[in-house]
Amino acid sequence: MGWYFSRQTRAQLIQELIQPQEGERAHYHVIAHALRGNVMWSVVRITAKETGIFGLDVGESTAFIRCDLLQGSGNDWGYKPLEEAMHPYYYSCPLRYLDMAPEQCREWRDGVRAYHARRRAPTQMA
Repeated sequence: MGWYFSRQTRAQLIQELIQPQEGERAHYHVIAHALRGNVMWSVVRITAKETGIFGLDVGESTAFIRCDLLQGSGNDWGYKPLEEAMHPYYYSCPLRYLDMAPEQCREWRDGVRAYHARRRAPTQMA
């Protein structure tokens, strides 16, 4: 997927990204989000309006972890949407989010755990 830009502030873009979305086939609701620099992590609950989306029947729900890369350009702000299943190669996702959505990419989750383990490890002074 590419980048999507519009004439709005970073704060306005973030508000837009966390608003509930009503699609033809499903309803999307952000149940948690966190910013790590210009990376926004979200847990999105999806409820199917028709059979087949995410393997769900009508009315069933599941969740997934989304990674939105944010970038400014002049007076515009844009985002690049990624999902866990795409292995986004960013690992600053809050650890608690891993318990909020079914696993879609073990290698990525291992990277998230390793990232947080490195951050918690004491630094050695030589």
